[in-house]
Amino acid sequence: MGSVHDTNSATAGVKACSPLVGAQRLREMLKDPSKAVICPGVFDGFTARLAVAAGYDALYMTGAGTSMSRLGWADMGIATLNDMRANAEMIASLNPAVPLIADADTGYGGAIMVTRTVTQYARAGVAAMHIEDQVQEKRCGHLLGKQIVDREIFYSRLRAAVIARDQLKSDIMIIARTDARQGQGFDEAAERLQEAVRIGVDAVFLEAMQTREEMEKVCKLMGDIPVLLNVVPGGVTPEYPIDDLVKMGFRIIIYPGLCIGPLLTACKNSLESLKTNRISPKESFGTGIRDAFNFTGLEECVAIDKAAGGKAYDTVGH
Repeated sequence: MGSVHDTNSATAGVKACSPLVGAQRLREMLKDPSKAVICPGVFDGFTARLAVAAGYDALYMTGAGTSMSRLGWADMGIATLNDMRANAEMIASLNPAVPLIADADTGYGGAIMVTRTVTQYARAGVAAMHIEDQVQEKRCGHLLGKQIVDREIFYSRLRAAVIARDQLKSDIMIIARTDARQGQGFDEAAERLQEAVRIGVDAVFLEAMQTREEMEKVCKLMGDIPVLLNVVPGGVTPEYPIDDLVKMGFRIIIYPGLCIGPLLTACKNSLESLKTNRISPKESFGTGIRDAFNFTGLEECVAIDKAAGGKAYDTVGH
């Protein structure tokens, strides 16, 4: 984690408006092989602001969290490009100086569709995106029963993504993700990623490794290419402290479910308390609503209005 970024100034949401700011910054952060970029999983504006205020220098937009929060459905390939791009654009715009790595699932179609996906993500301000080798009817990476496309279909997706990146002259990073470990073994997954590097991707992501030996091996195989690790407590990949993961060689470490569990537990408990006790629990929103408004940009909006000569928000209450 680094220093807390400016979320209170009148220009926090509009400064550094170039869509490439986050991508350029992420590439700079990855130049030091002795450090890793730590990304908490976020899925809406509130969790994104919480993560930035906590001092994280980069964010990860989880596809599972996006599907659950925007659609109310588990991550079973239901979210579309439009769902994912719109959410990514909103999160990336809150502070463009904080790089956002975003799930792009399978690229949402063939080569032409993948090109469109990369273009839209780049223009939305996304710093990096990962494309995987599951079939279109995909599912969350730590669930059983995943189906994998043939190598050439996967490579075609990646070639299309790299071509789109280069034609755009964009700094957006293309991350190749393989889910082949579960059904076809570690060697097949590693070979897919090695070919992905030859195609021209910027980083790799081997999902659902099962042992420490595999985790260390993939980092050695990839050499200078950044390797992303997905940390899912209770998933198939063993969890280790961040310092240990950095020593193994991981350069990007994401925690997709970090905000999902606490939110689920807190809201469920609060709702059940009201239902049972017939009065709102003391720890609920209550008198803290103004604090929540301030946290999500109330004072920033008032300052912008005043700077423009407006008086509409001279008195703001609830």
